[in-house]
Amino acid sequence: MEKFSAKVFICSLFAALVLLSSPARSQEVEDESEFNYDENSDRGPSHWGDIKPEWRTCKTGKMQSPIDLNDRKVQVAKLGPLNLNYNPSNNATLKNKGHEIQLDIHEPTSSLQINGTSYTLVNLHWHIPSEHTINRQRFDLELHLVHQTPITNQIAVIGILYKIGTRSDPVLLSLKEPLEALNRSSAGASVSVPVFDPRVVDINDTKLYYRYMGSLTTPPCTEGVTWTVLKQIRSVKEEQIVSLQNAVNDGPGGNARPIQPTNNRIVQFNKYPPYFSLN
Repeated sequence: MEKFSAKVFICSLFAALVLLSSPARSQEVEDESEFNYDENSDRGPSHWGDIKPEWRTCKTGKMQSPIDLNDRKVQVAKLGPLNLNYNPSNNATLKNKGHEIQLDIHEPTSSLQINGTSYTLVNLHWHIPSEHTINRQRFDLELHLVHQTPITNQIAVIGILYKIGTRSDPVLLSLKEPLEALNRSSAGASVSVPVFDPRVVDINDTKLYYRYMGSLTTPPCTEGVTWTVLKQIRSVKEEQIVSLQNAVNDGPGGNARPIQPTNNRIVQFNKYPPYFSLN
């Protein structure tokens, strides 16, 4: 009986380890041809949850993203400055996923710490226009920096909002040549980026941000994602947005999911320094 119990324990332990080491099931889909952003289409955002059983959370979830970040409804909190450890990484790939351009980091060297948990930076991607809004205002571009824990596959995303201005965005500037190489490309096309330094993101103001629990903004819309959206709105040149649009070659309409109900979720705003006012 003891030998049998030991075998059962070993088998259970092995199965658990396999599950933990398997690829993250919560990641956004690689093949984006099965859905689109056209609200008049049967594959548009309001129908994502009907396309596949494993995407049903897009329809039934109660903690979906993106949301409107309303300064009158946030809970002011002392969360502290963002704890970032960003370093250059060799071997990345810029690819056309069908509706978005994504930079995959194959040799992660950067991390974000939240409440003692370390999340590794695994990819960056862009949405045109922004997905999140602030006080119902939508912006011209949104960058998502996606972080994930190595074993448990928990996800934390930093969202950065942009409006068209006179200053170039340094992230897109550093990827100018790879983006040009993808010009008018088809879904699945990719370009190697030998070295990418995420410090070019240059998150100077790590003290003013919103924090809430949400989801991935594309199928399968997995929930349990920790969102951090920076308060500071950045500048991006119009031609840089055009270069993203040309690279993804997805036609008009953009790739921003509509705003989702907040459903009484708590949205925190990091109050630092203490004299900062939301007004």
